[in-house]
Amino acid sequence: MVSQFISPDAVNLLGDLKFNFPEGTQAVGRLDNHSEGLLILTTNKKIHRLLFLSEKPHKRTYLILVRNKMSHESIQQLREGVSIKIKGGQMYTTLPCDVEVVDKPSDLADSIFAYDEGIPHTWLTISLTEGKYHQVRKMLAILKHPVRRLIRISIEDLILENLKPGDVMELEEKEFFEKLKIG
Repeated sequence: MVSQFISPDAVNLLGDLKFNFPEGTQAVGRLDNHSEGLLILTTNKKIHRLLFLSEKPHKRTYLILVRNKMSHESIQQLREGVSIKIKGGQMYTTLPCDVEVVDKPSDLADSIFAYDEGIPHTWLTISLTEGKYHQVRKMLAILKHPVRRLIRISIEDLILENLKPGDVMELEEKEFFEKLKIG
């Protein structure tokens, strides 16, 4: 699914979900069409600025399946910052981030996503406070660990929890702002 309501292309859109979105609803912190997970939809036009353009950085956490076993050195490189190519072809060193190797999440066992367990791989969580275009994928590609699956599991204290693809959860504004640590 594409993180938008209209597109000139024949793709699945947010408007295809079985939910009556209010007029003016927009996606904040979009996901590319190869990623999945938590997506904020709101009619409040200030949310993007408060989350991603404020002086206070906001943490986003991803659960990621990468090809090959990651070495301690590669994990440390991710934690310290990796040089990636950004818009305009410039090199940019990412800010330090939190990285942890995790066991395969049990709730993904029933997932429609199939991956051959016989192929060497690593599951990790990465928490970062910046979001360059395809940053996580670029960071891991530089270290020779192509991303096989990328799931945004949280933005600050707003957590995906047990929501299934296509599910929508509504929050009162006060709770929404508290979980995102904005105000």
